[in-house]
Amino acid sequence: MPTPQQTRLGVHIETVAGSEKVRAYVPAPLPPVPPLDLAPILRLYDRATAAVGRLDGVTTILPSTPLFLFMYVRKEALLSSQIEGTQSSLSDLLLFESDEIPQVAIDDVTEVSNYVAAVEHGVQRLRSGFPLSLRLIREMHDILLQSGRGASKQPGEFRRSQNWIGGTRPGNALFVPPPPDRLPECLDAFERFLHSDDPAMPPLIRAGLAHVQFETIHPFLDGNGRLGRLLITLILCEAGVLREPILYLSLFLKSRRDDYYRLLQEVRQAGAWEAWMEFFLTGVAETAEQAADTARELFALFDADRQKINRLGRAAHSALRVHDLLQNRPILTIQSASKALGMSFPTVGTALDHLREAGIVRETTGRQRGRIFAYSTYLGLLDAGTEPLPA
Repeated sequence: MPTPQQTRLGVHIETVAGSEKVRAYVPAPLPPVPPLDLAPILRLYDRATAAVGRLDGVTTILPSTPLFLFMYVRKEALLSSQIEGTQSSLSDLLLFESDEIPQVAIDDVTEVSNYVAAVEHGVQRLRSGFPLSLRLIREMHDILLQSGRGASKQPGEFRRSQNWIGGTRPGNALFVPPPPDRLPECLDAFERFLHSDDPAMPPLIRAGLAHVQFETIHPFLDGNGRLGRLLITLILCEAGVLREPILYLSLFLKSRRDDYYRLLQEVRQAGAWEAWMEFFLTGVAETAEQAADTARELFALFDADRQKINRLGRAAHSALRVHDLLQNRPILTIQSASKALGMSFPTVGTALDHLREAGIVRETTGRQRGRIFAYSTYLGLLDAGTEPLPA
């Protein structure tokens, strides 16, 4: 007789990948059988739920929720892409988007920019009433891989060949996902789970389970990790737990990636869903608490800086307009600010000099021409944890 844990496991199937025979894994459908035992981590679940609720509440009182989302989504795009190996920084992305293209690998920064577009597309579709579905996931994948290194990896299409995770070839891979001919049944079951409405399966738990299942199915040739992380936020948005796409786990997963990969494997090898959920809920709680703190710190900074600018007297009006722009574009040039604001070069230059003298912005080039100004304290708050991973 199988033990209760063994009934949670999928099956291994011998298949061929790259001319090698390998054992691919086909996961059991969700939800796990027997059901999750959440009793030992109920307090942690309550903490995570409360933290997400407080974060959602922050979005209703922020002076500029769209601004916070604009920057926070970009931070997540950067972190999620870094986990996959890109070496871009937040400054690289902001310069790229403002057409002030830095001397970086354009493929790297393009991939991050694509992620931002995929997030925005997914959220807009949900708000229009479109369900979180395989079709929507494929649409986001198409945007995610529309340019850059992934453009040749069948954007928007489920894979038709065997892939693997870790290792230099299929034969020494850490994990081999389901063969292509088993993908339809895995994905159909996955979509049914996404649409399930079980009161015993609250959105946070459903999101944690769905993330692992998506990573295990690994339905695309590229971009699975980024979409799998984004899926967490979309599930919470569709369920109404979050009004805005403001919860992202990439910083937590980046800082604890060894534990993350180990726990994914333990689910596959031993059905250890409870250990995964403890890790996942810890990440949700810490991430939501940090995001709420960051939002408060950012708007305290903006308020303090506005008070400094108001003490400039007649120069305050132009400086405040440039300061408002800096909240959307924390890195800019006199030329780009002049174009965006419809102000003359001399007026913008003077305003930026006032902001520099007040300690609000920093000139980064040391040149007299083509100067680039950065809202350094703002970037510092957003930059926490975004240092590129070692190559």
